[in-house]
This record gives sequence, structure tokens and C-alpha cells, in this order.
Amino acid sequence: MKVPHFLKSLLAGAGAAAVLLLVLAAYQHWQPAAVPAQPPARPELEVPYVATVEEVVDGMLALAEIGPSDHVIDLGCGDGRILVAAARARGASGYGVDLDPRRVREAEANARRAGVAGRLRFEVRDLFDAPIAGASVVALYLLPEINLRLRPRLLAELRPGTRIVSHAFDMGDWRADRTAEVGSARIFLWVVPARVGGRWAFIDEAGRRTALTLDQRFQYVSGSVSDARLAGDRLTFTVDIGGRARSLEGRVGGDRIEPLEPGAGWRMERTG
Repeated sequence: MKVPHFLKSLLAGAGAAAVLLLVLAAYQHWQPAAVPAQPPARPELEVPYVATVEEVVDGMLALAEIGPSDHVIDLGCGDGRILVAAARARGASGYGVDLDPRRVREAEANARRAGVAGRLRFEVRDLFDAPIAGASVVALYLLPEINLRLRPRLLAELRPGTRIVSHAFDMGDWRADRTAEVGSARIFLWVVPARVGGRWAFIDEAGRRTALTLDQRFQYVSGSVSDARLAGDRLTFTVDIGGRARSLEGRVGGDRIEPLEPGAGWRMERTG
């Protein structure tokens, strides 16, 4: 850089103190170059996006027996194709969440193109804190470890009878109620069971009480009953009352089990 003549003269006649003052003055007017703002980090996706092919989507809707009265929640909805198909072909409503904003935008656009945007809602949200209690069907295409992490919430927050349909991956030792194969793909279906484990009093038509204990592991029930099967809130079982085996079917409602057969006089009440 060429130094102007007047500055050379000034420097030549100035002492060290003057030079220092000049340097300080220049520093006070110097501004560092602006650092470009970094774009916001993309959310870390625990499940890679892989689209479900149409044939498998149709198989999921069929296995879950989705209809117009259903509200389907898709956890990890991707481009929304499962919910769009459920709304367009089955008349269902739905709610989908995904961590990737691009997928949610695609899902909303797909719903508009299919003419079903009014029945569907999509949101950028972590599937682990998404509200699920209002679902009648939950759709999943995740990973085995994610399914297992979700399992306690599904069992605790979903109403008995809610169906869970999963493409490709199971729920560990919670065995599926039904499965289906579409080409090389496997689909699993579970029906959320009511909670019946514990101590009960069986009260017969004459008002006599018999103490029963029910042991429960998901939809499987044992203990003081045999041949038991729990499908949502419907419990079928055989019980020995007064030396007579009775095959019964009842509906679980909180701390009571009422008979499904009209006019049957028995009932069960939870005691512990």
C-alpha cells in the first residue's frame, strides 16, 4: 500500500507516542466483517423417510378395517399418503405428525390435491409428545426400537379397542392380534386391551360373591379363569362358579364387567 507524502512527514516527525495514538484511533473505527447467520439446524430424524407403496397402504387400511367413523393418527406421517388414502378411500378423518417440515408441507399439498384437506391436519411435531388419546386407529411405519419406546404410551393413553397398524415392524413380546402380507411386506395389527388384571368379585344372579384373580399380559388373561380372550373391552372366559363351569362374555368398563348377553344377571366388580 502506498503511504501518502503528508503521512510520511507526520510519522517522521512524530514520536512513538504519536504513532500509538494514530493506531488506537484507527482501531476504534475498525469494525469486524459481519459473520453470515447460520441456517437453523434441521431436526435430527430418528427414523429415515421411506415411503410406503400404495399396495401396502391399501393393505394397512384393510387390516385395520378403517371406515368413515374413524380418526386415524399417523405418527411419522411422511408425505401423508396413509392419511390421504384413509380419507379419500374410506372417509376417515386424520392427524399426522412428522419432524421434517418438508414432509409436512408435502402432506398438506397431497391432501389438497386429493380434495381431503378439510378432514386432515398435519403438524411438525415429535411423535413422542403428539396427542394420541383421540385416535380410533394409529398408523406406524417406524423402527422396532421406536415401536417399543412408544408401546407404554399406546397402552396407557389409547382407549380399549383402538387399533394399531404397523408396516414392517412388530411390538416385541406384545404379539399382534392379526397380521397380513402384501407382496414382500408384512403388516401387523393390535387391538388395545382393557385393563383387567387384579382382584375381582364375581356376583351371580342370586347375589352370591366369588373372589377371582385375573392375571393379564397384554390381551392374554389367566388366573381364576380359563379359555380367556380379551379383544379391546370385550372379555370372553370360562369360570368355575359353585362347581359349575360357565362360559361367559362381558364388556369391561373401568372397575366393572357387565354381561353382553341381554338379561344375564351376573356382573363383576374390581376389589383390588
